[in-house]
Amino acid sequence: MKLIAVLATGFLITACDEAYADGHGPLAASNGMTLYTFDNDSANTSNCYDSCAVSWPPYLAQAGAAAPSAGMTVVQRRDGTSQWAKNGEPLYFWQGDSAPGDTTGDGVGGVWHVAR
Repeated sequence: MKLIAVLATGFLITACDEAYADGHGPLAASNGMTLYTFDNDSANTSNCYDSCAVSWPPYLAQAGAAAPSAGMTVVQRRDGTSQWAKNGEPLYFWQGDSAPGDTTGDGVGGVWHVAR
């Protein structure tokens, strides 16, 4: 597994080639941080940029990364980066989660949900 960390606007954004779920709980990146979906996204298209992406950093994929599990795909963001998606839904971290397993972003604004 490769893990690249990039410091952007004061928040650590992680790009990695794995995500996992135990079949019952939230989908998480290999660092254990919970992943989220956004109701305002379209299929295979992220609509979270600028201040949204500061609060909800995209789960970035390395160029040429292969899907680590069924249902995982890579979508291209309009800024040229690649983002992981689950069943066509782009995945994000939440800046309010401070430890692996936190799910404090679930239900924020009625449009953010823990990915499963």
